[in-house]
Amino acid sequence: MQETALNHVTSSGLAGSGFGATREMSLRKLIWVVTRIHIQVQRYSCWRDIVEIDTWVDAAGKNAMRRDWIIRDYKSKDIIARATSTWVIMNNETRRLSKIPEQVRQEVMPFYLNRSAIHKDKNDIEKIDKITDETIDRIKSGLAPRWSDMDANQHVNNVKYIGWILESVPINVLRDYDLTSMTLEYRRECTQSNLLESLTSPTASVAEDSKNNSINRKPDNEYTHLLRMQDDKAEIIRARTEWHSKQKR
Repeated sequence: MQETALNHVTSSGLAGSGFGATREMSLRKLIWVVTRIHIQVQRYSCWRDIVEIDTWVDAAGKNAMRRDWIIRDYKSKDIIARATSTWVIMNNETRRLSKIPEQVRQEVMPFYLNRSAIHKDKNDIEKIDKITDETIDRIKSGLAPRWSDMDANQHVNNVKYIGWILESVPINVLRDYDLTSMTLEYRRECTQSNLLESLTSPTASVAEDSKNNSINRKPDNEYTHLLRMQDDKAEIIRARTEWHSKQKR
């Protein structure tokens, strides 16, 4: 998804010198940072499958941008996954959030499409509850970013966070269930010098009829996650995941 987003910026003629930044953003030393991602997986592709990805942007309030994706099987055109994300602008030198300058707004507005990959539901809109030391079910400590985990803006690549979150998920869940939905709320930057810990707590367990193969059925397991600094416990990411028991393919 990251690659298609960057390709979209480049093919639109907007690319400046930064990682996905427009020319006006580069002049002002501004970069995009993601604040929220929501992904829904309808089925998993198999080895040698070819997929196609459609991506577009739209406004998200006055000072944010939304980027959506739809991933399809190239042959059947069946939808494999959908995703939506919210992005804001940050000054790359001060590391402070910034309003979208009017010059940048004028650059990106012609490419806005008034459509959504995911219709907002209750679970997507609700904020993710914080895990406390009293509600922790599992914890994985000693997670250390590597140089290869950094992107061009010296952030930890946002995909890397997903791997760290899954480090504290019970092994039987990883083995016997498919991850079908994930929501991530980004709260703080992470650098190579930080040491992290991943926390997981179950929020729901639903027994469903095994014959119910609808993509809209309730999850069999639902977890709340927290990625935080190991020393001062500062929050980096809150997340929520949903899991369905694996079906025979």
